[in-house]
Amino acid sequence: MAAVLVLSDTPHDALSSLDLLGHRVRTLPAEASSLVRAPECDVVFVDARSGLAHARSLCGLAQETLGATVIAVMSESGLPTLNESWQIGDFVLDRIDPAELEARIRLATVHTAPEHSETEIRAGGIVIDESTYMATIRGRMLNLTYKEFELLKHLTLHPGQVFTREQLLHDVWGYDYFGGTRTVDVHIRRLRAKLGADHESLIGTVRNVGYRLVAQQPAGDSAAD
Repeated sequence: MAAVLVLSDTPHDALSSLDLLGHRVRTLPAEASSLVRAPECDVVFVDARSGLAHARSLCGLAQETLGATVIAVMSESGLPTLNESWQIGDFVLDRIDPAELEARIRLATVHTAPEHSETEIRAGGIVIDESTYMATIRGRMLNLTYKEFELLKHLTLHPGQVFTREQLLHDVWGYDYFGGTRTVDVHIRRLRAKLGADHESLIGTVRNVGYRLVAQQPAGDSAAD
């Protein structure tokens, strides 16, 4: 059970399941003044469905003052604005279901990984540990959101296999996801940024088709778009 703070000015149907999931939930207005009286918490959900500039500022302040994982609640239209300046640990779409919401909270509250696990998936220097939702590249921990983790895991499970954007939406997001393929491009871009300049080419673009994990990249082959 986690201590969860929700910063929102309006009711949010998706987050209403937090109480049913057994977490200790406190809701305060989405204002900087709320951070002064905020209780100790493990996870902070910031309502970013509108007022994106204000929400981004609030996420940064929450990260700096509360020492908890900050998760932005986004609408589909707000996804293109996400970048490192938001200072968030994760983001969720506003129609997230309870099962995924629980997984996001569990991921946000796991801070360390064991030295070895039988649930590891390895390819191209990437190590995925399904039991702890942890991923590393050449020993460096990657700070991934839940969907970034699931997308990287899927690609790592099938090194070299090319997936169309539609296939990735089906395999990673599921049948009930109604967003467009732009969502895949956003997550691929964020994954490459987190892998870093030395490793971003591990996720290759096959033009007019989709993406693949390049476990062994031949010299001179430019895999990233």
